[in-house]
Amino acid sequence: MNYFCTYFDQHYLPRALALHHSLVACSVNFHLFAMCMDDESFESLKDLNLPKITVIHLRELEECHPALLKTKDTRTKVEYYYTCGPSYILYVLQHYPYVDLITYLDADLYFFSDPEPILDEMDGHSVGIIEHRFSKRQQKLKRFGNFNVGWLSFRHDEAGLECLRWWADRCMEWCYDRLEGDKFADQKYLDEFPLRFKSVRVVEHNGANLAPWNLGNFSIAQRDGQIVVNDQPLIFFHFHGFKMLNSWLFDTNMGGYHSTPSKLVQQRIFGPYIRELREVGKRVGPADTLREVNRSKSRGYGTLLRVARAAAQAGFGILRRSYIISFSTALH
Repeated sequence: MNYFCTYFDQHYLPRALALHHSLVACSVNFHLFAMCMDDESFESLKDLNLPKITVIHLRELEECHPALLKTKDTRTKVEYYYTCGPSYILYVLQHYPYVDLITYLDADLYFFSDPEPILDEMDGHSVGIIEHRFSKRQQKLKRFGNFNVGWLSFRHDEAGLECLRWWADRCMEWCYDRLEGDKFADQKYLDEFPLRFKSVRVVEHNGANLAPWNLGNFSIAQRDGQIVVNDQPLIFFHFHGFKMLNSWLFDTNMGGYHSTPSKLVQQRIFGPYIRELREVGKRVGPADTLREVNRSKSRGYGTLLRVARAAAQAGFGILRRSYIISFSTALH
């Protein structure tokens, strides 16, 4: 049995459901621990009564960890989410002692094949991390950390727990959404893992954590109906920054990394994710939960400015081919 955990609020619930369904679709032998960061996501997920999932409310973690709760008023919502991450992983290992190895997954991951090859790399190791693998044009982003929080594995042994507790303590001390010295959110602490701790495995599989920031590093092809990354099967894609701008227009976030998705990537990677999110929207409410928060609205600007900004953003995204237009299940 492979044990995974993730967390999300109501706005990321559709992505978490897509993640869960992708694991089911890949016939993975798994169980997913899902921590809901608000009442809305908790009630929605409980009502769905999905298989292979344990639903946990943020309150359960906070009740067991009063010191964590004390940091809540000193951090923004997203900073508090980051702060909770390692303590939540530790909570799962402490409250479900049968879990021998837990792998944290960002809720915006989506699986295209069984993750067993990645987990096989964990044999003989207690901690598993994965590099961003930034493309040549994105090397400056290393200042935010060489490793990505999207996939993290911890074995339920002395070495795994030592590393996890250290990370949790550091995030309790400082976890803010800014660069400050050698710190950035919960992420840059990962750079210390291979230096401070034994038995740390840096995942090498090419098909792990393909993402907008590293897509340019790899040759993407289709072989026997399967997407391959430098001749290895695509296991999961990290849809970081993916946005549904309206019912037919989607921002791949590739433009933010000065990259353009090929037709194959649009159709065989982004296409299935778009279709999945549309189906999820039918179960958990309107598609608004998938859309980007309108910043101009939150700042009190008028309707005309909001429309103008959205039109300009869409036009620019289409021109640089980082946006996808999809009026149906087919992509254009």
